[in-house]
Amino acid sequence: MEQSNPFASRSVLEYELPDFTQIRDEHYLPAFYEGCAKQLIEVEAILAQPEVSFENTLIALEVSGAMLHRMLVVFYNKSSADTNDTINAIESEIAPKLAAHNDAIKLNPGLFERIQKLYNTRATLGLDEQSTYLIERYHRDFVHAGAALSEQQREQLKTYNERLSVLEANFDQNALAEANRLGVVVDDVSRLKGLSDSEISTASAAATERGLKDKYLISMVNFSGHPLLASLEDRALRQEIMQASLSKSIIGGEFDNRDLLLEIVSIRSKRAKLLGFANHAAYVLSEETAKKPELAHAMLKQIAPAAIANAKSEATELQILLQRDEPGTQLSSWDWAFYTEILRKEKYSLDTALMKPYFELERVLFDGVFFAATKLFGITFTERKDLVAYHPEARVFEVHNEDGSKLGVFIGDFFTRASKHGGAWMNNLVDQSFLLEQLPVVVNNLNIPKPQPGEDTLLTFDETSTLFHEFGHALHGLFSKVQYPRFSGTEVERDFVEFPSQVNEMWMLWPEVLANYAKHHKTGEAFPAEWIENLKKSETFNQGFETTSYLAAAILDLAWHEIPDGISENVETFEATAIENYALSFDAVPVRYRSAYFSHIFAGGYSAGYYGYIWSEVLDAASVDWFKANGGLTRANGDRFRNSLLSRGGSVDSMQMYSDFTGQKPDINPLLKRRGLA
Repeated sequence: MEQSNPFASRSVLEYELPDFTQIRDEHYLPAFYEGCAKQLIEVEAILAQPEVSFENTLIALEVSGAMLHRMLVVFYNKSSADTNDTINAIESEIAPKLAAHNDAIKLNPGLFERIQKLYNTRATLGLDEQSTYLIERYHRDFVHAGAALSEQQREQLKTYNERLSVLEANFDQNALAEANRLGVVVDDVSRLKGLSDSEISTASAAATERGLKDKYLISMVNFSGHPLLASLEDRALRQEIMQASLSKSIIGGEFDNRDLLLEIVSIRSKRAKLLGFANHAAYVLSEETAKKPELAHAMLKQIAPAAIANAKSEATELQILLQRDEPGTQLSSWDWAFYTEILRKEKYSLDTALMKPYFELERVLFDGVFFAATKLFGITFTERKDLVAYHPEARVFEVHNEDGSKLGVFIGDFFTRASKHGGAWMNNLVDQSFLLEQLPVVVNNLNIPKPQPGEDTLLTFDETSTLFHEFGHALHGLFSKVQYPRFSGTEVERDFVEFPSQVNEMWMLWPEVLANYAKHHKTGEAFPAEWIENLKKSETFNQGFETTSYLAAAILDLAWHEIPDGISENVETFEATAIENYALSFDAVPVRYRSAYFSHIFAGGYSAGYYGYIWSEVLDAASVDWFKANGGLTRANGDRFRNSLLSRGGSVDSMQMYSDFTGQKPDINPLLKRRGLA
């Protein structure tokens, strides 16, 4: 690798921000192979040490692989937020090699022997609490990875891991390609009645970008359904959009994911059994706060009966509205969002479409999200247009503590584009670590439709909530204050990682915050007071639908990962049976993700862990009650949340951190009350 490669050494830019002015697609592969080779040399140097110590083993492991890590965090940010054919090809090439590289380290018997020796003597080493916990975590990580297996078993495990890495990368690429391919084309603008001028302009621009002159394109989103279904009056068009959405990667053709997911499920099952577990779900949950699938199921079964009952009750009300317009017609999934908005207007005098002018992106970001963070934690944000991000639309903000000291960098990439995966997420470009002398650089990605030049970016109610949610993840990364990179920021259990982000959603409608940002983008008029009251009254509105749709996906995830090596029925039959077994089958309420486009679990690291969103919400609901009972948006509360939980990353047991913050054990009742399921 040439020394001019931007990944050859640590970035000299502020905060070690990667030098995106220099990074090109051709730099990734050389840095990957060189980085792998260097880390293996570093591991060999560890093994060559005659004595075993904390410093020459675990500290040496923590600082190893620096070049590889620099390349990977930038590459995977690129592949998710701004991919292209070259990036896809690189991802396909490195996926099995990265799996093999990781196995070469975690399945190295000599390295595991050293870690085992440190683990056995950890109480006598005189280490501080975090260092002792690092030994325990490394030991668990290596055992979980298969280090304690026999040589023959380790070789079989390597084969499984390499194959899975290829399948998962292919699944993800297919899902994005299929979502781009399946957009619904509209010839006549009259069919778009109900949409705003801005939404119609966006559809027109999307069609033009594909070379479809004088047409309109409704691009697909990654989940089931589409946000525009709430506004479109043309029922036939709503049906076309919903059916296209539900058919993603499952209707044949080059992007069909069914064979891929069946092989993924089979190999994951075989791997789990090799590692001594009954199935993949048991393997995954052994490292989560839930510990075992039975406990996750127990929680879901407390919620499911009330959720489906509420959904059917909601459907009865919507059916009455549908009959008014189209007598004799049965409510379908493509009707739900449209008539929900009509019912919301009639029942609570709320029209979420009328709220969009009050949720302008700049105000939501600066006067809402940043304002709440400043009030709660004392931190401040300064946009740094001189610092270059990975895409022209990604914006860079420097973050300071209340005393003026540097905290880190936040990058916001808000708009959807064909090169970006759907959904919203947070990731790191630089991990905080005292050991490495690094401050955090964190990224939030959303998928907000980009307005036409000169127009303001107006957010939906849900997009505004998502912005607050994802920024909760960003705070988790920014506030990290740990010694070791293994514990940095969001390096916590998967079923705990959503907890801080869900807590941050509460500030969206907090009176002081809402009054500061929710102003009409043209007139400056305040968000109407009666809407606020009606929003409070409607907190449980449509929660039967939302909860049922989510639960169906969560149990579908668990079902796929609790089966033996394979299934006898086809994918669609398996899906239907799994959901029916939970008594959640209801045609008017589609599962939030069908299997063939469920990238969370087949490509995104949430396998057997999608239940974690509502598991975390149990903690979130109780924490919101704690904030309300203790004065809400105060610096004292912010400091307590930051110091007892957000800053500690994964350096302390997650449930211990939760107890330290709230002073209590988890209780499901606040969640049931919030969702109207009590």
